[in-house]
Amino acid sequence: MYLERWDSLENYVLQESSLRKLFAETYPRNVDMDDVLIKVCSLNDFYSTNIFSPFNVAKHIVGLNIDQRLSNRDLTLVNDIALVKINSKKTINFYSFATKYCSHHFPKDYPIYDSFVEKMLIHFKKVDKFFKFKKDDLKHYPTYHAVLMEFSRFYGLESFTLKQIGKYLWQAGKDYFPKQY
Repeated sequence: MYLERWDSLENYVLQESSLRKLFAETYPRNVDMDDVLIKVCSLNDFYSTNIFSPFNVAKHIVGLNIDQRLSNRDLTLVNDIALVKINSKKTINFYSFATKYCSHHFPKDYPIYDSFVEKMLIHFKKVDKFFKFKKDDLKHYPTYHAVLMEFSRFYGLESFTLKQIGKYLWQAGKDYFPKQY
């Protein structure tokens, strides 16, 4: 039901298609500031990630020289991308953004973190005790990945990709834990 609903949401489908083309075809590498900046700005706009300084984030990504680590599917890369020094006194953790950035390079290997996904994982942990973890563990990307892999195994979802499981958890989270304004 949730995957069919996702596929019926034209804006999400077209945004994902546009980002896939941008990341995989147009600018697959991460060494040129112009290329990375347009990817950062596009993700920020489509996902409303609240990156108020896309230039600093893009400069940080270029400085990390990430292409080999991405190719190797290095899960620790996400946390390295996430911590961005904004000025001499302030570093911000753009964790959700970093998961999206890596995921759009390799969607089958880098699942996206979102607060709705987090809420659903914690819910299923309480209900079925599928895996032992704390909420803060989900902000350590290798652990987050392991939790999703165990979620997939525990519920017999191995025929679905982590991207599909993320789409399900995100939509279910929006339904079951709507944000209160």
